[in-house]
Amino acid sequence: MPGQTPSQTIGPFFSHALTLGTSGHRPVASSIVADTPAHGTEIRIEGSVVDGTGEPVTDGMVELWQADAAGRHRSGQGFRGFGRCGTDTSGRFRFLTVKPGASAPGTAPHLHLAIFARGMLNHGFTRAYFSDEAEANNADPVLNSVPSARRQTLIARRRPGESVYDFRIVLQGEQETVFFDA
Repeated sequence: MPGQTPSQTIGPFFSHALTLGTSGHRPVASSIVADTPAHGTEIRIEGSVVDGTGEPVTDGMVELWQADAAGRHRSGQGFRGFGRCGTDTSGRFRFLTVKPGASAPGTAPHLHLAIFARGMLNHGFTRAYFSDEAEANNADPVLNSVPSARRQTLIARRRPGESVYDFRIVLQGEQETVFFDA
């Protein structure tokens, strides 16, 4: 009896409706998750996707889901709660949004991310927590389920004096970002 059909890699991506690009078509989602008049503190999430050797992933895609500033998963008044960004020739991505609130008591504000890249049989799911939320991070049950030596891979670092957070996604290797089962 034949076995299960094997998975296939995802990509290359057909940019129409997936990411902003040169296709000349309007995408379904963009890297602007929130804009005026969204309630909350405006922030930028900037980062990169790299492979196991530290080389940039130049044709990847990052999706972001998040709660609004009050911790609710909804859209409206300039807040979409969802964004999508392709990586550039340096493997970089950027989202404009508002800092989320905690979505439940005892949890820390965070972003949900899905990473798509060539060579991956399944996309990766991870989270980004905020470096300036140390107390909430210390109480978060999901973050605390990760071995302490690996938790730093889930922390978006705030640039001093700016509302910009840097988040590096490493697909494999020694510094691999923690990925969760969906």
